[in-house]
Amino acid sequence: MAHIALYRTWRPQAFQDVVGQKHIIQTLQNSLREGRISHAYLFNGPRGTGKTTLAKIMAKAVNCLRGPAIEPCNQCAACERITEGSVMDVLEIDAASNRGVEEIRDIRDKVKYAPTEVRHKVYIIDEVHMLTTEAFNALLKTLEEPPEHVMFILATTEPHRLPATIISRCQRFDFRRVPLDEQVERLEEVCRHEEIEAEGEALRYIARLSDGGMRDALSLLDQVIAFSGKKVTYADTLSMTGGIASDQFEALAQAIGRQDVAAALQMIDEFMQEGKSADKCLENLIHFFRDLLLVKMVPGSQAVTERVLDVEQMKRVAAGFANSEMMRFIEVLNHYHIEMKYSAQPQTLFEIAMMKLCRSEAGAQPEEGHAGGAKTDDSVVRDLLGRIGRLEEQLAQLQKQPPSAGPSAPSPSAPFRQASPSSAAATRRSGEKLDGFLSGKDGTAIRAVLGKWSQVLSRVKDQKITVHAWLVDGEPAAIAGDRLLVVFKSAMHRETTERPANKQLIEQVLAEIMGEPYKLSTAMQKDWKAAADQVKEPDTPREELKLVHEEEQKPQEEAYISEAIQWFGEDLVKIKDE
Repeated sequence: MAHIALYRTWRPQAFQDVVGQKHIIQTLQNSLREGRISHAYLFNGPRGTGKTTLAKIMAKAVNCLRGPAIEPCNQCAACERITEGSVMDVLEIDAASNRGVEEIRDIRDKVKYAPTEVRHKVYIIDEVHMLTTEAFNALLKTLEEPPEHVMFILATTEPHRLPATIISRCQRFDFRRVPLDEQVERLEEVCRHEEIEAEGEALRYIARLSDGGMRDALSLLDQVIAFSGKKVTYADTLSMTGGIASDQFEALAQAIGRQDVAAALQMIDEFMQEGKSADKCLENLIHFFRDLLLVKMVPGSQAVTERVLDVEQMKRVAAGFANSEMMRFIEVLNHYHIEMKYSAQPQTLFEIAMMKLCRSEAGAQPEEGHAGGAKTDDSVVRDLLGRIGRLEEQLAQLQKQPPSAGPSAPSPSAPFRQASPSSAAATRRSGEKLDGFLSGKDGTAIRAVLGKWSQVLSRVKDQKITVHAWLVDGEPAAIAGDRLLVVFKSAMHRETTERPANKQLIEQVLAEIMGEPYKLSTAMQKDWKAAADQVKEPDTPREELKLVHEEEQKPQEEAYISEAIQWFGEDLVKIKDE
């Protein structure tokens, strides 16, 4: 006869055989004893914790020929046939493969017919969260008011994906992960009946790997038995499951404590030679340091006693590490464990993680920006945010300050303009420069430049768009010999245009478009207008041009625009005229 898997052979057939769900069993048995059976139940919880098993036991209990009873007899025809799955009135439906509205409509149409073989029709819908929205809508009315002879039992691992309208029409039972001690007890019982000699450490290790799922624990035991035969040892279990013995982790932890990189890398190489998985090794190492931390901080907790085989030995290992140090280890390992999911070289990441752990915390801190790693973008972002915050404070101070009365009362937060020697010198010389241009402001030469100025701007834009952005604020005003005067509304645009590289580019374009070389000169539009007005009214005293305080030289808005350019650079600052 073909071998039947242990989890199928040892599937509970009565409430008393179910492991780890006493709170649910007691509630269901009380409802059966008192005849308070609901029309709909929702069983949800982790995989392998007994949801479908309890649903079938419940179907037998309500249909048992000697009941309804708190335990099915498993001897009558109804119990035996339900166990075999041959009763047409007890249907187990896999919602993952029957998730459409048509399948649910078929159920809705058939529930009104009375059962033909047993007392109650029972519909067990497994993985019910896989149903479509339309299927849930079709199920809703039937689930709310089914005929008296119908019971629905819905099972799912993801109850949050169910509509609230469905959940509200069911009695909900939350299945728990099976405690480790109860799993070990059940595994020992199975081994006794199967005549298997098993070490206690091996069974506890299997229970730990199953993560609270009894079905997974039985499957692992079946796999180990196939490997080792009638005698299950801890070493064979480790070899079969790809695990690492706790003493090997202890040796690795001690190498990390000594900051012995060579020894740590040698152990990793041995793990890989034995066919271990790098990500699994790293995951288990995270659990090892977690256990060390718990043993040291909360030695008597259930989390420690369930996971740790030798608590006293773990205490001796934990004594060699500070709590903060072990927390750093876990953070580093967790970081690289996440990175492994996207890496083609997981072993390399495992080795780098070990190198990080072998560095002292004090020596690693200057470079660390993330749990033992190099400085990351997060720290750069924090630096930028700090700089922006300081800039905002300075701007707020500028906005609150009243206009300065003159050069005798400068603001401490706004120093005299010293952006560049050329701009200051240009300000001192502007009176002389403008006098020379006044005679050429209406000549044919300037009209020729004005006629082709759009071509000049277009060519500059093709050469370098940022220079165009500054030059577009200017306007040709006059020509004196080989010098072209361009006047600007904004001091910032003028100063940027005056930079040697930008000025050279503009002069090259002027030579190409106009056919003759021009040297670029600049001035502020208000100064040019004042000089032109002085020619029309010669008796008016000429305005004295001098180096003045920054707040007098330009509007308040331009002060913090220049500040922004100083912080972030001209390529990242855009000025929009309101």
